[in-house]
Amino acid sequence: MFQKVAIIGGGAAAATLVSELLERRTPKPLHLTWFAGSAQPGRGVAYGTPSDRHLLNVRAASMGMFVSKPGGFLEYAQASKPEVKGSDFLPRRLYGDFLQSRVDAAMKNAKALGHDINLIPFSAESLVPSSEGVTVGYGDEEAHAQAAVLAIGSLPPRPLAGVDDAALASGRYVTDPWPYLAAAEADDRPLRVLVIGLGLTAVDVVLELSARWPQARFTALSRHGHMPEPHLAAASAPGDDGNELAEQMLDDPNIRGWLHQLRDAATNADDWRTVVDGMRPHTQGLWQALPDSERARFLRHARWAWERARHRMPPQVDKKVHALEATGKLQRLRGRMQSVSLRMDGDLDVVRRLTGSDETVTETYDIVIQTVGLNTDTLRTDHTLMRQLVIDDLVTPDRMGLGLAAQPDGHLLDGNGKPRGNLFAIGSLLRGTLWESTAIPEIRKQAQALANLLVAK
Repeated sequence: MFQKVAIIGGGAAAATLVSELLERRTPKPLHLTWFAGSAQPGRGVAYGTPSDRHLLNVRAASMGMFVSKPGGFLEYAQASKPEVKGSDFLPRRLYGDFLQSRVDAAMKNAKALGHDINLIPFSAESLVPSSEGVTVGYGDEEAHAQAAVLAIGSLPPRPLAGVDDAALASGRYVTDPWPYLAAAEADDRPLRVLVIGLGLTAVDVVLELSARWPQARFTALSRHGHMPEPHLAAASAPGDDGNELAEQMLDDPNIRGWLHQLRDAATNADDWRTVVDGMRPHTQGLWQALPDSERARFLRHARWAWERARHRMPPQVDKKVHALEATGKLQRLRGRMQSVSLRMDGDLDVVRRLTGSDETVTETYDIVIQTVGLNTDTLRTDHTLMRQLVIDDLVTPDRMGLGLAAQPDGHLLDGNGKPRGNLFAIGSLLRGTLWESTAIPEIRKQAQALANLLVAK
């Protein structure tokens, strides 16, 4: 059992693990040190938005914080709004409130169970594991623990290749959309805005800025030009438990065959979404069965299609986005950004290559916003702690840029590929090992299992 545990990160994964640990009765009291990077942790990037336009893409009934209380969020929402239904898609801001309330309750009740927690509102900058424990550095201070858990979420986004320094320095090329959205003010100018990427983050950006900038015109550029699929208006259960299809796929783990099997199952289902949802409990096992060559093929050719079907929009969001298209305020393009450069007049020239062609087109925009999804490339990140861990050969970056090499239970691997007994990860850093490792239903299962591991005799 690890009595003294350092938890690094201030988002939902860290908050869930902290709460899971503090609410347990253990043979010996726990002493947690939480490097949260904030005096009010729990929200992270995902639930830090103040806008009610940004909705959860999972129904309220499925967003509980604990495996034992899957309906906890719905109960929290109904306490102030009894009319809320389990099938509703609620604001992410409200879910951030819920996370903070659960963390506050766990911290207040910790003493009754004999535990204590030291909340440090700074980010950890260094970490040195040894056979005696773990030393965590922050500023000019150090803290010591028997074990440490990395729950740092997505790494800071990096500019795409081809963006010149002048464009970055101008502030008109936006690498991280969330601080930009938080600071964006109302503007009636006919701005030309390019959004690179067409996932859920791009949808949030377009909806928020179109409300603040009513005269703006938005162009969304992605390889295939498709938006995420919408959820059904009414909740639907998976067609079955997915066991039979998963077993068939495991008989021959290759992406080409799997896609054919999924298409056949979707064709024979009342709605294809029930097939995708039925595969959710099996996705991690299927990913682990794939050899590296097939994982790479999936990332090159099928990732965009899977994520479009797996991470869907609430139906009301889908309607709003299509309304913007119908009025000409939003245009979708297929292609790849080749370069972004700053003109003498301050605008940005964007060169894009058309999908399936060597032809390029140059267009001019006032603002370009990058929305290409989570950054989990630990080998090329500017994140201070992660750079230190990688440079000092204390961890092994995932070969495909999907976080850190780890065992399925969260044990991180050192520079020689051996599991470290006292260094763990939870959440997006485990994408290379588990693939599905960022949504709350997966996070709460990881938190429960990791808490069991940390307090085990």
